[in-house]
Amino acid sequence: SHIRHAWDPHKSVAQNLAEMGLAEDPNKAVPIPKKLLGMEVENDGQQPGKKIVRKPYVVNEMELEASLPEKKSNTLSRDLIDYVRYMIQNHGDNYKEMARDEKNYYQDTPKQIKRKINVYKNFYPEEYKNFVASLKPEKMEVQ
Repeated sequence: SHIRHAWDPHKSVAQNLAEMGLAEDPNKAVPIPKKLLGMEVENDGQQPGKKIVRKPYVVNEMELEASLPEKKSNTLSRDLIDYVRYMIQNHGDNYKEMARDEKNYYQDTPKQIKRKINVYKNFYPEEYKNFVASLKPEKMEVQ
């Protein structure tokens, strides 16, 4: 978006990128020294022309945006949550029975089902605790 806002449609791609301080060709921006390739190169003494950066704020904004911590958008699909809740509700901790259930459309093995339940526990620990607590029948106190 930063590049889009600073883009001048009347200039070429190379001119726009040069004004922003960005490279058009990454091979020219960071050249591989030919000594590394096993060839000797004679230096003719000519320095490549220095380009003037007229829009340095674009690079600065992009660096700032890149340095921000990444948002974790770890969520599970509604289908997986419903699947796990159904299995726990009907079979408790019996993973072998879960594997034989007719709702096990993907034919998950007991270990795969256990792994999915553990993922659900890790993503939504409070929701899992409340769900398991709601499944346990209330014990009546005898007086």
